[in-house]
Amino acid sequence: MKLAAGKREQQGMAMVEFAIALPLLVLLLLGVAEFGRMLFHYNNLLQASRDAGRYAASKAWNATLGRLDLSTSLQTEIKNVAVYGVPSTTAGFSAVVPGLTPDDVQVRPSASDARYVEVQLSYDFQPVIGSVLPSLFGNDVPLAVELNSTVVMRAL
Repeated sequence: MKLAAGKREQQGMAMVEFAIALPLLVLLLLGVAEFGRMLFHYNNLLQASRDAGRYAASKAWNATLGRLDLSTSLQTEIKNVAVYGVPSTTAGFSAVVPGLTPDDVQVRPSASDARYVEVQLSYDFQPVIGSVLPSLFGNDVPLAVELNSTVVMRAL
């Protein structure tokens, strides 16, 4: 069975087109997966800040003094709730977001009202592929994305 002259010329064209398009499709797929991973980490960060804010709101109000009392030990407990999900780290829990440390958490009275407590988490998301994208011209493009979550709750 002989192929016509036009079909013989087209025989390997689909394979060449696939070879050209495959790297772009794989890059697009990896980009979507990495964006999904970033949203997953951001969702965990939001939940951690809400949990820490709720814990701070329940423990920070000093009814005797009638004001917030954010002692150093309470701030440590709040930071541990934000990072590990529990007030103490004695049980060896892992961080709710990989790479999150108690130094990334700030606990302070709200600037607008002294009855409110503010918990802020800052986290640098690092993609799996690396921290920078090399550039052919000029400076490299940093890939790290800073994720922030702030919760303000009224002390009970």
